[in-house]
Amino acid sequence: MRVLASVLRDYEDLGLEELELDDPGPGEVLVRILAAGVCHSDYHVVSGDLPLPTPMVLGHEGAGVVEAVGGGVSRVRPGDAVVLNWLPSCGHCRYCLDGRPELCRQPAVAAQHGTLPGGRTPFRRPSTGEPVYQFSLTGAFAERTVVPEAGVVPLPPGVPAHEAALLGCSVLTGTGAVWRTARVQPAESVAVLGTGGVGLNILQAARLVSAWPRIAVDANPRRLETAQGLGATHTVLAGQGGELDRILELTDGTGVDAAFEAIGRPETMALAFNATRPGGRAVLVGVAPPHVDLRVNAFAFPSQAKTLTGCWYGQSWPARDIPALARLHAAGVLTLESLASRRYRLDQLEEALQAMLKGTVTRALILPSG
Repeated sequence: MRVLASVLRDYEDLGLEELELDDPGPGEVLVRILAAGVCHSDYHVVSGDLPLPTPMVLGHEGAGVVEAVGGGVSRVRPGDAVVLNWLPSCGHCRYCLDGRPELCRQPAVAAQHGTLPGGRTPFRRPSTGEPVYQFSLTGAFAERTVVPEAGVVPLPPGVPAHEAALLGCSVLTGTGAVWRTARVQPAESVAVLGTGGVGLNILQAARLVSAWPRIAVDANPRRLETAQGLGATHTVLAGQGGELDRILELTDGTGVDAAFEAIGRPETMALAFNATRPGGRAVLVGVAPPHVDLRVNAFAFPSQAKTLTGCWYGQSWPARDIPALARLHAAGVLTLESLASRRYRLDQLEEALQAMLKGTVTRALILPSG
């Protein structure tokens, strides 16, 4: 079938194209995309900081409706509302069996090649037959896409697609960083460096476990205002110096129990480490370009017993956690509606990316059907 998709032809070169999309093969699912969130990871590919093959259909945070399934698919059927899972683990490797499916190597290798686990991509250019790769086994910036069966999670009723899309990345990553990686406890103090889509959900998760204080740090005053509405008890305007001093001041000079970096810059990663108290945890959630190194004081590790750890996809199990988050939203506990602040057409992806970079949106959404 023919579908419209936003294609990264080469780095910094985006355009709308009509592509040929294969029918789903064995173990695959065809999804009509209703909404797809714009994430900084997408921009990493556009800019070349995350070198992946082109041409490529970007987009990995999305929701839609199953239209067809391939042989052997049993978890979903046509008509099911689903959230896309851009890290469909195999279920039987060492990491999956250890309860760490986010570290599964099968989707990681496929993502590096821009293909599905079997090594093919379902998109191609009609005129030449040239393959068009898909980002993170997903390719959500298209009218339709084909993904592995494990790449979709059935959605409980009652969550609109434009809100459900966010569950597949920013919400899952942010809440998981707090609840699973840092395991924040009631009355523990937290600092969140970067209040974009992921950072706001870190604040939400910290609020839901009654962390105190909850300090939001960002260079954008508008984002700090949004952060206050989603759980920040204190805000620190970055970019003027003194961010560390202000965090220490708010925590009686000791630092926070848990600091989260949600930007992906080495200087803010180091700040997160320095802002934690002795025995505290610094969690790196933001994704830095692969060639970037991080420098922190080595003496602080043994002398202050600090922990510096990464967090990939919220250390989550999407098949379990996405429905749970949807239920929290339906119960009025988890906020989704205020996160998706602006909607764009498929041919406006470049505009949406620029709005994200400038901080004029909380989370931009692409609606492929207009």
